[in-house]
Amino acid sequence: MQIRPVLSALRKHRVATVLIAMEIALACAVLCNACFLIANRVQQIRIHSGVDERALAAIKLTGFDEKDGVDLNARVLSGLATIPGMRSVSVINAVPFGGSPNNAGITTDAAGKQFAGVVNFYTGGPGSFTALGLRLIAGRAPQDDDYQPVVHFVPDDALVWVSQSLAEHAWPGVDPIGKEFWVGRPHFRVAGVVANLARPSPGEGGPSTIEWSVFVPSQPGAHFAGTYLLRASPEELSRVLRDARAAIAKIAPDAVLETATSQSVASLRETFFQQDRTMAGILLGVIAAMLLVTALGIVGLASFWVQQRRRQIGIRRALGATRGDILGYFQTENFLIVTFGIVLGMLLAFALNLLLMTHYELPRLPLYYLPIGALILWGLGQLAVLGPALRAAAVPPVVATRSV
Repeated sequence: MQIRPVLSALRKHRVATVLIAMEIALACAVLCNACFLIANRVQQIRIHSGVDERALAAIKLTGFDEKDGVDLNARVLSGLATIPGMRSVSVINAVPFGGSPNNAGITTDAAGKQFAGVVNFYTGGPGSFTALGLRLIAGRAPQDDDYQPVVHFVPDDALVWVSQSLAEHAWPGVDPIGKEFWVGRPHFRVAGVVANLARPSPGEGGPSTIEWSVFVPSQPGAHFAGTYLLRASPEELSRVLRDARAAIAKIAPDAVLETATSQSVASLRETFFQQDRTMAGILLGVIAAMLLVTALGIVGLASFWVQQRRRQIGIRRALGATRGDILGYFQTENFLIVTFGIVLGMLLAFALNLLLMTHYELPRLPLYYLPIGALILWGLGQLAVLGPALRAAAVPPVVATRSV
């Protein structure tokens, strides 16, 4: 099939050709960026929290006087520990996907000039490190004398355990054990590294900071009370949590149970990412609608051109053109239009990505999304034009030339 006759025919239908090409360009830009957004959402939904989610739940109490924190901790820990099936109860400030992050900016020098980012601090009482099920990959586990009183929001001058992601960011290429960092005056020293530990609110700071977390062994007290980590076997966790929530009314009548956050960690994950799943579904719908509209536009234009060119098709058939030649002509014509639209769409895709990067902190669109989008649109174009092209190829020469 020679390209020159096809291009000559397209020049005679500039307006329709440009309109379809622009529609394909818009579809290409939306397709690439929407797929990228979906991939980012799915990546966040599937993040590894680093904790044993199926065996963990949280109880959160509010409304109590801070000066009663020591007494509240004692009552809740002793009361919930008696529930059948309860393996451990400990004090903690937050759990992954449970919200209430304890964020602060850290520096790797005492002068505060080498900023290393904003990280989340988990404060956990005795037993919480083991209960969380964190996987230690360097250093040692917390010992009894590592649990220090909370002064402000964390203990001052404490030994801490950091996630591998944070360690690689703050001290790239070196052993993080023994390294120090500061939050203003409070000073910390790394005693261990855990494989994963997601923030309570993983969306903060973008995908690269999801696991910038620090675990600080802390002694429960007046400044550290009200949130409790429960551990039970996965089979019994639902019943244990139900019994614990019922028991709180008798154990701590002076406190208010927050039902929305007093859930299993698995349920908290489900709730936390509900909006992301909804957004991914909406984007899939947008992609499907855009591709459908594009396909219908191609079908409509191709059908119109077939109707207009019946006489021309008949003449070509009478001069010896086969059905395959006619079919190839329309498919080649469609391929050229789609290719022109894809080239414009790639430029538009990058422009749209820059806009999303500016306003929504989205990462740069990887280049491999462009050929994937091009292949999808080429395939869609060939399928959409196939019906009209087959009708054109089926036009008998004698019928088409009766008006000559």
